[in-house]
Amino acid sequence: MPASRTRTGQGTVLESNEAAGTRLELLLFRVDERQTFGINVFKVQEVIAYRRLTPLPGAHPLVRGVAHLRGRTMPVMDLAAAIGKPPIDDPENAYIVITEYNRSVHGFLVKAVERIVNTQWDRVTPPPSGTGRHCFVTAVTLIDDRMVEILDVERVLDEVVHADTRVSDEVAARADGVTRRVLVVDDSSVARNQIERSLGQIGVECVTAKDGREALNLLETMRREGTDAREHFAMVISDVEMPEVDGYQLTVGIRDMFGPEGMYILLHSSISGEFNLDMIRKTGANRFIQKYCPDDLAQAVLDQIGPPSAS
Repeated sequence: MPASRTRTGQGTVLESNEAAGTRLELLLFRVDERQTFGINVFKVQEVIAYRRLTPLPGAHPLVRGVAHLRGRTMPVMDLAAAIGKPPIDDPENAYIVITEYNRSVHGFLVKAVERIVNTQWDRVTPPPSGTGRHCFVTAVTLIDDRMVEILDVERVLDEVVHADTRVSDEVAARADGVTRRVLVVDDSSVARNQIERSLGQIGVECVTAKDGREALNLLETMRREGTDAREHFAMVISDVEMPEVDGYQLTVGIRDMFGPEGMYILLHSSISGEFNLDMIRKTGANRFIQKYCPDDLAQAVLDQIGPPSAS
């Protein structure tokens, strides 16, 4: 199939084809009668009708209880309440969306589940500026002329379970005290902050971009101004799921800009599995690790950038 060419801004052009990883499947659901939300089906393990939850004394107010399913126990959060809306008042008629994020399984109580739809990441855009519920939205897209908001699930989870960003002493001891700089690309502000806090402990300075388009524009601006990004950044750490230009497209764009060995690219995503490994081979990324373990991230960075071998 012939590839189409997509202009990413300020002169950068990349290939948009199967290797660019633009396909996106969304599970559509509602937490009230009005707005439709979406979540990537790669992160959904199962959708079940509501079942009785076991109260958990001392749990966070957003946790409605604990579900016991197929030998597993998981907390179930009221997603409406988590994003600042009234709690779901008729849970017996609701659904539980079981997801895996950051290596743990969570359930989200939602009012209604609609259907699964296919779209592409280049049809997804950053959310409009605003406050309130928009702080929990990482992207928006149009499905059948209807606005669908894609939730920043990492931010929702951070309301209940704050990720541990501490790097162990054993891993931190590998750092040589020399400050290095990396480019971090992630559409979740929570994820960007987590990465910055962890890598700061091993002497790594993070320059951040909120999506692949912003990252490519930054690299193109540096090139026009005579700054060699390959010397400025020791590596690129990128999420996979991002609006407009996702992590796979970003990888292709960087390879077009600097060549196959020009910059080291580490893809860092909550989506795991053979699909990612196959896309790494197609797009030319150097490595993939699953979110979010601070030691795994720090080790992956140190494996690439430090400390140098003794001569």
